[in-house]
Amino acid sequence: MAGKRRQAGVTMHDVAAIAGVSIKTVSNVINGYPYIRPETKERVEAAIAQLGYRVNISARNLRQGRTGMIGLAVPELSLPYFAELADSVIRAAERHGVIVLIEQTNATRERELEVLTSQRRHLTDGLIFSPLALGTEDRDLFAVDYPMVLLGERIFGGPADHVTMSNVEAARAATRHLLETGRRRIALIGAHEGETVGSAALRQQGYEQALAEAGLPVDPALIGEAGLWHRATGAEAMDRMLDAGTPVDAVFGLNDALAIGALHALHARGIAVPDEVAVIGFDDIEDAAYASPPLSSVAPGREEIARIAVDLLLQRVAGTAPAEPVEVITDFALAVRESTVGAGALVRPAEGAVVA
Repeated sequence: MAGKRRQAGVTMHDVAAIAGVSIKTVSNVINGYPYIRPETKERVEAAIAQLGYRVNISARNLRQGRTGMIGLAVPELSLPYFAELADSVIRAAERHGVIVLIEQTNATRERELEVLTSQRRHLTDGLIFSPLALGTEDRDLFAVDYPMVLLGERIFGGPADHVTMSNVEAARAATRHLLETGRRRIALIGAHEGETVGSAALRQQGYEQALAEAGLPVDPALIGEAGLWHRATGAEAMDRMLDAGTPVDAVFGLNDALAIGALHALHARGIAVPDEVAVIGFDDIEDAAYASPPLSSVAPGREEIARIAVDLLLQRVAGTAPAEPVEVITDFALAVRESTVGAGALVRPAEGAVVA
C-alpha cells in the first residue's frame, strides 16, 4: 500500500530533480521528442524507472485533444483589480469560444504551488497565472509541461510567456503629475520593506526616480508600509503618517484600494482633497471614477494585458507560438480626475496622460 501511495504521488518535477534536467526535458523524453542527447534520455528513463513514475495517458490525451477551457489563477477576487482582470480575461476568451476556470490562491505559497501541480490542470488547455507568494528563486517551478502565461511582477526571465505592465515608468509619471501640480511632500502608501522584486518595489522605484528628477530627496517619513493592498490598510497607513505629524500635500497609493483608503482617512479628519492633499492611485479600477472626489489613477492597460495573455496562451495550445518564451510590457496612461486637479481646474497633463 505504501508503494502505491508513493507511485501516485510522484510527479514530473520529481523525475526532473533526480535526472538533473528541466521538467520540459522530461516531457520531451516522455513524448518522444527526437532531438535529445542519448545520455540525457538515459538519465531521464532511469529516473522514471527508479521512481516508478507513470504518465497519465488519459490526461495527456485530453490536453492534446483540447478541452475548450483555460485556467486563470489570481491572488484575491475581493481586490477590484483582480476581479476586473478576471472579467477582462473571460471576455477575451469568449471571443475565441473558450471558457475560463478561475482559481483564487489567497497569495499563499502552498496554494500557488498547488495551482501549478493540481489535477485540475488536466481539465484545461493551459493556465494564466498571477503569482504573489512565489518569486524569482522559484523560477524553475514554472517550467511546466502545459501551456502557461504569467502575469505580474514576481517572475521575470522565466521559462513561460509573461505579460506585465510598465510599473516603473507609470509610477514615475504618476509622481511627476503630482509634482507638476505643485506638490512637494508626496507620501507613498503601500511600500513593502525589503522587497526587491514585485509591484511595490517597482512602483516605489518610479516614485523615487521622479523625486530625483525634481531634485527632491526621499523622506523616509513619507514612505507608508502596507502589507496587503486593501482599503483598510491604506487608511491605516495614512492615519499613522498623519498621527506622526508628517507634513503631506499629496499621496500616491500604489493601488487604487490603498488610495481610496487614504481618501477615507483624509475625509475623516476634514482634510480637503485636493485643496490640501492631492491623491492618485494605480490600476484605474471602475470605483476610481466614482470615488469622492473622483480618483486620478494610472490605467495600466488591463484590457490589453487580458487580450495578449489569452492570445499567447491559445497560440501555445495550438503550437503556433514562438519557440522561446515571450515577454510583453503593456502601455499605460494617466486618468486625471478631481482628486489631483480639482473640479474644472486647468493643468498641463503629465506626459502620456488622458483626462477622464
